[in-house]
Amino acid sequence: MAETLPVPPTDAGVRLDRWLSRTLEVPLDHARVLIARGLVRIRGKTCSPVRKLFGGEEVVVDRPPPSHRRPVAGEPDLTVLYDDADVLVIAKPAGLAVEPSRPGAPSVVGAASRLGAFDVEGRALPGLPHRLDRETSGALLLARHDRALAALRRAFEHGEVEKEYLVLVAGSPPDAGALDTPYGRDPAEPRRFTTRFPSARRARLSFVAERRLPGAGATLLRVRLETGRTHQIRVQLAEAGFPVLADAVYGVRSGAIARQALHAARLAFPRPSDGARVEVVAPIPDDLARALGPP
Repeated sequence: MAETLPVPPTDAGVRLDRWLSRTLEVPLDHARVLIARGLVRIRGKTCSPVRKLFGGEEVVVDRPPPSHRRPVAGEPDLTVLYDDADVLVIAKPAGLAVEPSRPGAPSVVGAASRLGAFDVEGRALPGLPHRLDRETSGALLLARHDRALAALRRAFEHGEVEKEYLVLVAGSPPDAGALDTPYGRDPAEPRRFTTRFPSARRARLSFVAERRLPGAGATLLRVRLETGRTHQIRVQLAEAGFPVLADAVYGVRSGAIARQALHAARLAFPRPSDGARVEVVAPIPDDLARALGPP
């Protein structure tokens, strides 16, 4: 499908590849691929990616249909929590990686690709404005096209997305609290993260105790993230003295649940089409409900 893009006079002198990347809201590499394939024309002629624009001309882009991947065995049917023309929110099951760990491996993006139309960087796969660990369950936000993905990423960067998690931890934390710490890879073990070294990079969260399980020596926390660092909740709570149950890396063993007791329970974000606030709640999965026991 051809798309005609007028070049504002104020963009005179900008390189075509950089202008196209910004205008289509796609990565620079993808813009260059479109140009290299002869799918971008000015005055009917294909162009070099480094061509300087004059301003006032029109750029015509023939964007091909998104490429589909082969179905992968073992990918589950996903529960849809919210759906519109721009975004999809699904209930991610624990144990399923968001992206395939190897070619042909099952993943959330693969399973979600069956849930309507997607066109992100020329592929019929959802875009990822954020991620969840393999063993974490709950609400995962996906983009249906490039402009929606760019809008959602901006919303995350500007702190316009609210993320709340339910976390079952060992011990008896206070009724409410907040953590604001340095954060980064552990110098002694780079595959792990830690708060215990000087760093300008910060990690922030707050929590309230929703329920205490005295017999199990555990507490259910509702955690609200202010930053979205890798493994952040698991690391900060563990190093504050309240490790996540069944977290094999930072937490403690548990006979109550077979995977880290972490669930993305609530997600609120501005809808890309009009900025309206969307709020989504992911039901507690069965394994976490069993670990909590009767209310």
